[in-house]
Amino acid sequence: MNSLELLAHPIRLRIVHAMGGGRLLTTAQLCARIPEASKATVYRHIDLLVGGGVLEVAEERRVRGAVERHYRLRQDRAVIGSEVVRTLTAEDHRQAFATAMTALLAEFAAYLDRDTADPVADRVGYRQHALWLSPAELEELISELRAAIAPKLANQPSPERAQYLLSPIHFPLEARQAEPERPTTGTEQATDT
Repeated sequence: MNSLELLAHPIRLRIVHAMGGGRLLTTAQLCARIPEASKATVYRHIDLLVGGGVLEVAEERRVRGAVERHYRLRQDRAVIGSEVVRTLTAEDHRQAFATAMTALLAEFAAYLDRDTADPVADRVGYRQHALWLSPAELEELISELRAAIAPKLANQPSPERAQYLLSPIHFPLEARQAEPERPTTGTEQATDT
């Protein structure tokens, strides 16, 4: 299973989200994080992520005669590489985007279902902006976003931190237009160079 097939599933994507920041979580903790899925479903998806190298067993303990495993995310394996992205069809992109949006909706619903949810105090945001950008400006914006986000990916859980889901999405709303030809006037002269 390639990285797209492995990660392009809403439950597996939510497991990856939950494991961010160097967290060590058990299957029971992940089941509590995704209560709308059966335990068997969560176990199956964890097994797939372990088999694909995205999760690894960080430690094992005996608890009441059973082995309790704590899993860790291998961040370097929890990505869809640029070589895979280059091979995707429009349908592959459509499916991957739908999966990401399904996971995002499920995460937001789970947040709102918590008794402690306070969108104002938690500074929840879901604004969208339509920007006019040249290819160079888009590259600059992406670089700036990466520079701002990348250092925060190493943050570890702590009592003063809450885990936030940040989902930058960008795509052109319309095709770039060719520069229209300017009409010539009688006062302009043609020049040869």
